[in-house]
Amino acid sequence: MPYLTEPVLLPGTLSGIAQPSLPTGDGLLLRPWRGEDASAVHAAFQDPAMRQWHVRAADSVEEVGGWIEEWVGAWGRETNAQWAVVDSGSGLLLGRVALREIHLADGQAEMAYWTTAGARGRGVAARATATLARWALDDIGFHRLELLHAVRNEASCRVAAKTGFALEGTKRSALLHPDGWHDMHLHARVRQT
Repeated sequence: MPYLTEPVLLPGTLSGIAQPSLPTGDGLLLRPWRGEDASAVHAAFQDPAMRQWHVRAADSVEEVGGWIEEWVGAWGRETNAQWAVVDSGSGLLLGRVALREIHLADGQAEMAYWTTAGARGRGVAARATATLARWALDDIGFHRLELLHAVRNEASCRVAAKTGFALEGTKRSALLHPDGWHDMHLHARVRQT
């Protein structure tokens, strides 16, 4: 049965190009992950705040190395696109920003981010999210980006609002964390045509 609409984005939209590095213009750089980032990611995941809002733990540097291999490979499969967020001067890892659950034909993806303990309160997540959203919507041509966070994660809610992701509602009891089921806020940003 034929579709009545054309795909928003075609296969090869991402995999047909090298994953770019994206400067924020204010001291941060979003760059593809490297194997040598594993120890810094492992250290970031030892922070209790990371454990509170994430469902995954990092038990070893070797395990994180496997994550990074998966993140790098996902670009070619066009399923996820993950960037390390680093200080553009020192190269210090400050966080991660990503497009997850990519559906090219629908022109949709889910934004995700985290920051290291030392980077919090400095606008790193908001600056990285704004840069990636602009690139995805304006340069690549995604139509809709969604952003989910636990309702109790007020810092994530501020990042979403600051970067133009409108609150659309609450997904009740949507994600199981170690401390139980979390209600999740659903935010979205839509391409302006």
